[in-house]
Amino acid sequence: MKGQGESPRLDCRIRPAHAEDYEEIVSVWKASGLPFSPAGRESREAFSTQLRNFPTSYLVAESGGRIIGVILGTHDHRKGWINRLAVVPEHRRRSVAGKLLASCEAAIHAQGIEIIGALIEPENEDSSAFFERSGYRNDVPARYYRKRQRRDI
Repeated sequence: MKGQGESPRLDCRIRPAHAEDYEEIVSVWKASGLPFSPAGRESREAFSTQLRNFPTSYLVAESGGRIIGVILGTHDHRKGWINRLAVVPEHRRRSVAGKLLASCEAAIHAQGIEIIGALIEPENEDSSAFFERSGYRNDVPARYYRKRQRRDI
């Protein structure tokens, strides 16, 4: 989501992700600079399992027959989460992320979830600004702790 100013909107199609999209999705993450852990929750097997659990909120943006953006929406039956939102650099600032986010939010809300959160790393100022423009507020003071079963996940 880096860049200066807005470019013209891009005509893209938002659709549910499919297991066979995995390699293209990984390419989007890599092109976007997102860290990728192929041995853990981003492995092909894990992705396929997650996709079965969230078939309407794992979404991709397509343009010209190519996947140019991705968002993974999940929930724990009480709160929704936006994960792994990425758009390839050459298509940023063209409303692709906004279309992905709106579609994902609608899919999560359709499941009766009324609160949606997103965790943004402090140095990712572009994403923080995007979510703030999209109506998200950074008004919940929290510390994030995690415990990994293995180092490579």
